[in-house]
Amino acid sequence: MNKVLRRRARLWLRRAWALTVKEYIQLFRDTILVVFIAYAFTLDVYVAGVGVNWQLNNAELGVHDADKSTASREVAGRFRAPFFKNLGSVDAPETGIRLLDEGRLMVVLDFPPDFGADVLRGRQTSVQMQVDTANSAIGSLATSYAEQIVGRYGLERALGVQELDVDKIHGVPFLIDETRAWYNQNQEDSWFMALAELISNMTLLAILLPAAALAREKERGTVEQLMVSPLSPVQILAPKILAMGSVILAGLAAGVLGVVVGLFHVPVRGSLLLFFGVSALYIMFTAGIGLLIATIARNLAQVGMLTVLVFAPMIFLSGAWTPPEAMPSWMRFIMGCLPMHYMLDAAFGILLKGLGPAGLWRELLGIVGLGAPILGLSLWRFSRQFK
Repeated sequence: MNKVLRRRARLWLRRAWALTVKEYIQLFRDTILVVFIAYAFTLDVYVAGVGVNWQLNNAELGVHDADKSTASREVAGRFRAPFFKNLGSVDAPETGIRLLDEGRLMVVLDFPPDFGADVLRGRQTSVQMQVDTANSAIGSLATSYAEQIVGRYGLERALGVQELDVDKIHGVPFLIDETRAWYNQNQEDSWFMALAELISNMTLLAILLPAAALAREKERGTVEQLMVSPLSPVQILAPKILAMGSVILAGLAAGVLGVVVGLFHVPVRGSLLLFFGVSALYIMFTAGIGLLIATIARNLAQVGMLTVLVFAPMIFLSGAWTPPEAMPSWMRFIMGCLPMHYMLDAAFGILLKGLGPAGLWRELLGIVGLGAPILGLSLWRFSRQFK
């Protein structure tokens, strides 16, 4: 009995290996697809890391100074690089509004005529700031930075009236806001964006490659030949997942070690072995989505369209671009049904926070709990189509 089982296991493995080699050969014959895979894990990750910046840098600033006092010049002089780029004076408020409308300025400071005199007398005064918030995130940052600059100047002037120094008021009751950032102390956007782009591309290829491989079999009519051979549906589909998954893992390793760590110097605080193990598990179950798409589609064109239809909501609702806290409650529910959300949390948790398996039980449960039923459904649909 044991000999029979061992013989069957060796036969199963030989067949699986032969089909896996076939998948490798078919994949590497497609030069354009291979180039796209290499681009997705290298250059695209680098472009996302350097090209997407959520910090305020060189916001174009114009100043309309109707006061021309020392106080107004001092306040305007505090709006400097790297956050603001002072492009000079604006001759009239109407000119400032026109430049904002044309997109040539982002911020306009408007000082009233008696600004300096009111400051010297200790009177309450104000500075008008007009901000182009067509990009609401950057506009909000510009407003926040400006409030801090003007607020600190006002505090210094108020303390100066009492002959106190803002940096030497230890004897006076005072609240000091000291912010400490965890895991990404310098708040480098490239750390987050490079990793998020890497996981996004891994998800796209984990769906697309197995689906394309199965759809190609359908178009060429070879899938019927495989089904009449002494192969089970698992033996036909498993090599596609194994071959495409191993290629994706190789690209992921190149992206992590060559771009994320090599170029952006992201510190790896956790285990790389654990990261690649979780990634392999995620790729296997995400491939089930691609195989399910392939059982529905009739050709590669339909596979491409259905992949976009599935992948677009995944990337926008997974937390890669929008914080979960900013979503409505019903969208957060949908987000909890997406495996990519849990993979993102696992990737950031392992690489940036140094989490171990005990700290990733929620993410692992989400990946397996959502991916296993989809993979099982795809196997069921595939076998049912040829009965």
